[in-house]
Amino acid sequence: MTETTQTPTTTGPREPAWLTQEAYDRLKAELDHLSGPARHEIAQRIEAAREEGDLKENGGYHAAKEEQGKQEGRIRQLTQLLRDAEVGQAPSDSGKVQPGMVVVAEVAGQEMRFLFGSREIAEGTGLDVYSPTSPLGESILGLSAGDEATYKAPNGRKIPVKVVSAEPFTG
Repeated sequence: MTETTQTPTTTGPREPAWLTQEAYDRLKAELDHLSGPARHEIAQRIEAAREEGDLKENGGYHAAKEEQGKQEGRIRQLTQLLRDAEVGQAPSDSGKVQPGMVVVAEVAGQEMRFLFGSREIAEGTGLDVYSPTSPLGESILGLSAGDEATYKAPNGRKIPVKVVSAEPFTG
């Protein structure tokens, strides 16, 4: 049995996300829209609200500025994700847990089915997603059916996990 202790990190190199070509294209289209027409539209809304006068009590202005902040955050997120992404077909059906696999695992005695990789791939599939950098993800990366491990939850508790299966994500 393997034991993994997760220490959260916020700096250092990021693991590239595995994306299908379809997910990459969808996210690229979203980025193009947000950084083009949507950015222009929000700037126009802010300018129109500014022209209304007193900004302290202008709810439209404050709402537009807040939306702009969220939009700029999403643009940064998408830019980094697409820059670092590994685009291609699902991994081979090796049975090993790796990004792009749908994993069935017993976690603390409960069977779970989830996508191992990026939440951006699973949009609209209804699958939960676990990142390879999450405590659970780090503990099962590279394991095969029947392999067991434990990981340390944020509350300090050690959680047992057993890999039941790992199959390529087909979208």
